[in-house]
Amino acid sequence: MCGIVGYLGDRQAYEILIKGLKRLEYRGYDSAGVAMIRNGNFSLFKCKGKVSDLEETVGMSDHSGNIGMGHTRWATHGPPNDINAHPHLSNDGSLVLIHNGIIENYAPLKAELINRGHEFKSDTDTEVLVHFIEDIRDKTGANLFEAVRIALSEVIGAYAIVVMDKSNPQQLIAARKSSPLVIGVGKDNEFFVASDATPIIEYTRNVVYLEDEEIAKLDRTEGMKIVTISNQHKTPYIQELEMKLEAIEKGGYDSFMLKEIHEQPRSIMDSIRGRMNVGTGSVRMSGVDDHADRWRNASRILIVACGTSWHAGLVAEYLLEEFARIPVEVEYASEFRYRNPVIMPSDVVIAISQSGETADTLAAIELAKDKGAFIFGVCNVVGSSIARATHSGAYTHAGPEIGVASTKAFTAQVSVLYLLALSVAVHRGVMKGERLNRLMVEMNSIPDKIAEVLKTNDAVKAIAEQYKDSTNALYLGRGYTFPVALEGALKLKEISYIHAEGYPAAEMKHGPIALIDEAMPVFVIATHGASYEKVVSNIQEVKARKGKIISIVTEGDKIVKELSDYAIEIPKCDDSLVPLIAVVPLQLLSYHVAVMRGCNVDQPRNLAKSVTVE
Repeated sequence: MCGIVGYLGDRQAYEILIKGLKRLEYRGYDSAGVAMIRNGNFSLFKCKGKVSDLEETVGMSDHSGNIGMGHTRWATHGPPNDINAHPHLSNDGSLVLIHNGIIENYAPLKAELINRGHEFKSDTDTEVLVHFIEDIRDKTGANLFEAVRIALSEVIGAYAIVVMDKSNPQQLIAARKSSPLVIGVGKDNEFFVASDATPIIEYTRNVVYLEDEEIAKLDRTEGMKIVTISNQHKTPYIQELEMKLEAIEKGGYDSFMLKEIHEQPRSIMDSIRGRMNVGTGSVRMSGVDDHADRWRNASRILIVACGTSWHAGLVAEYLLEEFARIPVEVEYASEFRYRNPVIMPSDVVIAISQSGETADTLAAIELAKDKGAFIFGVCNVVGSSIARATHSGAYTHAGPEIGVASTKAFTAQVSVLYLLALSVAVHRGVMKGERLNRLMVEMNSIPDKIAEVLKTNDAVKAIAEQYKDSTNALYLGRGYTFPVALEGALKLKEISYIHAEGYPAAEMKHGPIALIDEAMPVFVIATHGASYEKVVSNIQEVKARKGKIISIVTEGDKIVKELSDYAIEIPKCDDSLVPLIAVVPLQLLSYHVAVMRGCNVDQPRNLAKSVTVE
């Protein structure tokens, strides 16, 4: 949440900052700002709204300078407005700071600073932090690097920050705790700082990922120096970025979301490639194979995740229990850590996160680790906090997902979790060769089948036209398709702002059926499988109350199609693989409804991509 970008070098900083903020805008977009140093003073511009509004605010003003920082905000403390937008100045105006995260003890710090004569302009915890750094610098006579270190040793909370002093246009200070920060290293002590690698890749492929409680001094003369809050010196570990520039561009599509929906055949193939061999009938997942005893002897699997990743976890629950015969519980990470859960050393905990930085999921991981559980991470970002915090894991290889509403990340997660379930089943000796081979062959066919489903786009668009003005919607599924119903409802509400709920189809008569009338669209995943006849009965119950049925059915279906107002056919596959195919038309439906309603599908209101605060 929130996007940070910083630059120090010989180039003009403003162009780098603005381009970087545009690439980071998926992390927050309710206000934005930039600050540069010019002739010993700050050129500071900030405003409510998007980065495009910031560009208008800057206009023809002089924004030259070779050092600067920029920020795009997702509001926590104080409403989105010009004053609360970052960057924030210190009390005497000598320091400027941008910040992602939350300073939990900002209130007592602010009260003490007010007693010392500090005056505050904004409602933010960020302004408190920059005032606090200034106060420590002035009291102790420390340089800025040391003042930041001392201040952060007394701060409680999460942060990624960049600080600069207007009297020193040759230096940036950056630090992180529980919020990502990456430093790009150019030639001749040129440095880039960002929340993720997207603003950096155009300029350098050499990066340093700061670890928790590390502080970096970036200096044009001295180069890079990293210390911990406890003042331990660290040697910077420079890595090479694997990301490609074209992966973060729209590539001719109208939106990132539409591009990412259409990328799913490739992202799924990339996620399973090298992990299964249909010819030899083998599954290879090093995160399982290298710790086979932990999986074989697991008494229970706990899955912790948030949002769409939680829905992927629900699919994994069905997969692991059916294939590997291990009891599974799926928990909201945000609730898990606060309900004093029972965690045993024989448990395996699977943590799922697209960004690998989800604060609630990270906190759940630390709790489970403290109890002795084995932690397996599933995430999409190499070098992310979750990747580093877990004992083992698997990357999804979906590529960058810029659209805030997750699409290809979900199907990539389910694909990896599918292979995980197969691998664990093999290690536990409960998956027979013939069945394993059949499921692997079917899994291998999924990318092509999704490519076929994407051809239904025009039919889905026509359905969207009929229901774009609805105020409510109900999504129903059973078994493997229940999580798909939840995910379909989430996509619709996220980007079109239509109230939607997902339910197990059989639960409809225990309450939600009261909502059914002739104006209520009911989206039903009614593919052929073990519960098909039961779902047909549930559809009959909706029809009897004049509800409108829009169904996802298996190719060649006749019964449900006759009962439906609209039906979308998808290719036949094993029950366990239906979620990967059935979710695609629901993603397209949400997309088209949102576009028809005039919504910003890539940047839906109030949301941000990487939720790095609790």
